[in-house]
Amino acid sequence: MTDLDRRIATAKRSAVIYRNYRRARERALTRLSNHYPETYKELLEQEKISDEQLGKKWLDIDGSTDATDSVHTDPTSASTRGSEEASTSENQSNDGGEA
Repeated sequence: MTDLDRRIATAKRSAVIYRNYRRARERALTRLSNHYPETYKELLEQEKISDEQLGKKWLDIDGSTDATDSVHTDPTSASTRGSEEASTSENQSNDGGEA
């Protein structure tokens, strides 16, 4: 096995481990939000306020922002992904066959 093959294999293992961690973390967050919905909503609102104070925009479920301007952006474009990038990439399948 060459050095390049070893590095690729290591990167694949790391990617699978990180993907599994993110999936477990997302499941735990879902369970917590179901058990404590009011607390979850309050904390989410605090995070939204904090992000907006830092100039970060949040996307609504339909992809629109809370901004008052009339500019509409594509929610999949790089400039508007923001905090949603992680959640969308977690839900994509990995056809690599490893789990």
